[in-house]
Amino acid sequence: MAPGTSGGAPPGAAVDRDEVDRIVDAWRRERPDLDVSPLQVLSRVSRLARHLDLARRAAFAEHGLEVWSFDVLSALRRSGAPHQLTPGQLVTSTLVTSGTMTNRVDRLVALGLVERHPDPADRRGVLVRLTPAGASRVDAAMADLLARERRLLAGLDAGEQDRLADVLRSLASGFDATSGSRGGLPPEV
Repeated sequence: MAPGTSGGAPPGAAVDRDEVDRIVDAWRRERPDLDVSPLQVLSRVSRLARHLDLARRAAFAEHGLEVWSFDVLSALRRSGAPHQLTPGQLVTSTLVTSGTMTNRVDRLVALGLVERHPDPADRRGVLVRLTPAGASRVDAAMADLLARERRLLAGLDAGEQDRLADVLRSLASGFDATSGSRGGLPPEV
């Protein structure tokens, strides 16, 4: 590979070298017996994940939320009107234990972002419902998050974003299919 080019760029196209290129070059120099090509992709994915994590935490903090509270509120918001789920459904959606979910719901009730209501389908059950304040908070945090994520993707045009999404979907689907769940990954927006 010529200096100033990357394995993913068209032949002869110059691209800016980054820290990953320097790391890969150093490993190739020190361990020419190893195929370090996975670093070209996965080290960049890891670095992007750190940037995304920082952007998400900043967006949520701007609206008085933490990652866990956004996860619960967004699960309720995505569920559709009347924006309510059983604690068991929230556990499934967010992949935490029932004890952890009870604690989270208690904290969100205290903040006035969710309410507990009797479940008419199960006399012993409850439904966790998003309050208007909770809906307003999660909607604002989501809009802020999307603006931050658009800035992270600003270097790619719409077609490049679509192609990248397709490639990442293809890569991730193999893991999702074999794990039967999200493999312990954190909940998604």
